[in-house]
Amino acid sequence: MRELGTLYRAILLSITLNILMAGLPGLSSAQGLPPVPVPPENPITEEKRVLGKILFWEEQLSSDNTVACGTCHRLDTAGGGDPRLNYNPGSDGIFGTEDDVYGSRGIRHYDADGTPVDDPLYGHEPRVTRRNAQPFITAAWAEDNFWDGRASGTFRDPLTNEILIPTGGGLESQAMGPIMDDIEMAFEGRTWDAVTTKLADVTPLALAADLPPDVAAVLGPGVSYGDLFTAAFGDPEITPARLAFALATYERTLVPDQTPWDLYTAGDPDALTQQQQSGLGIFMAFNCRVCHAPPYFTDSSFRNDGLRPIAEDTGRQEVTGLPEDAGKFKVPSLRNVGLKPFLMHTGRFTSLDSVLHFYGTPAIQNLENQDPLLPVVIPVPARPTLIEFLANGLTDPRVAAGEFPFDRPTLASEMGASAVPDAHPLDGPERLAAVAYPNPFNPRTTISFDLTEPTQVRVAVYSAHGRVVKVLADDWREAGPQQLTWNGRNDQGKSVASGVYFYRVVAGDRQAKGRLILVR
Repeated sequence: MRELGTLYRAILLSITLNILMAGLPGLSSAQGLPPVPVPPENPITEEKRVLGKILFWEEQLSSDNTVACGTCHRLDTAGGGDPRLNYNPGSDGIFGTEDDVYGSRGIRHYDADGTPVDDPLYGHEPRVTRRNAQPFITAAWAEDNFWDGRASGTFRDPLTNEILIPTGGGLESQAMGPIMDDIEMAFEGRTWDAVTTKLADVTPLALAADLPPDVAAVLGPGVSYGDLFTAAFGDPEITPARLAFALATYERTLVPDQTPWDLYTAGDPDALTQQQQSGLGIFMAFNCRVCHAPPYFTDSSFRNDGLRPIAEDTGRQEVTGLPEDAGKFKVPSLRNVGLKPFLMHTGRFTSLDSVLHFYGTPAIQNLENQDPLLPVVIPVPARPTLIEFLANGLTDPRVAAGEFPFDRPTLASEMGASAVPDAHPLDGPERLAAVAYPNPFNPRTTISFDLTEPTQVRVAVYSAHGRVVKVLADDWREAGPQQLTWNGRNDQGKSVASGVYFYRVVAGDRQAKGRLILVR
């Protein structure tokens, strides 16, 4: 049997290589990525690009300073597929069942005032999205974005609803969603005024480290977001539409056109290895190219591949309301697919081999409204060769290595809890500057802040689960410097364990929040 399998593999690969060399429809005339379509209403400029890059990696764009666009859309994972292991319990609301989703971790649940909420599913841990983060690299060529296409190519001003880009503004539309989503980046009821006011107050990328050269070059001492918006738009006004324009401009400059396939198509016969060339032949011969059409390796259509029952997630139908769109999701690009840790809109699979097995096995597919192209049966002996083409032949080495323009800073969330400055402003009522020192601490730390007028003051320390540990002050105080010391004990006088805690200062209409690290 082993000899027959080896013979079959050799015959199959020989056939596919011959098909490749002879040429298939569309293969001999294949060309690389065309120029990125740019709406005339938002032309690309260098100042706007670098502002967009800064904003994309800005954790302060979230209400609690823990999530940036790039947190979930890591470039070294193909611009999607959050590498952190994050579970969403799916439609049944129960963890550990068949409908669980590997989504993307957002922020903890907060109410509109920034007070932690005990979430029924996640408690005081960050909540998780119901779909896996979709790769955004190559999204510039799509009219509508997100898995369900709800980010329309018609971009409207989030404040006035005026049409700013009639067509081709899918990236601008998409950029606005996560910032206001209370699972991904926002306190409940977040307003655009809260977003723009906060950005006007903070130091750009104050939480990040290892800034890329192009970013570091514009972030000199004292540079504010107002300065960056002036360079990009002519004046310092920060608006949601300008945020969208800058973010979309940055994304349009991330063109992954240096894969071995691109070089091979451009005339370098050695850019693809022999195995990868055979894998390309298999890719074309078994009609993978219908949905994942070169050069984008997607046709940006919406299809139901039968991954999960429609009742769990109706997909595109949520946007269009059309019965024929039930269970359909956007076809993702296969460029850089070898870098993705989780595959499909549910993140269900962690290997390309698992995906190929699923597509070729009707018994494990859900047939309701399934695309007629399925199943797609790739013979088992051919799979390693096809996977070699997909995983390596379609990977741009600059994306994998984090080289310009795919370079990025190191985020505070990647450096540990102590990397986030405890005095950094959050969304909510008018902010108050406060600082805790030392931090980390043992046995005590002092929280300091200034009052500009006499007012009622409450200062409390909370556990990571949002429970009050110690009330340090709840009284009327005169204007001037204030200092309150916490000795690591609770309201009952008992020592608390090492770990992360939070403090909150409420002084009249102003407040400050921060993180404390107790080390025993």
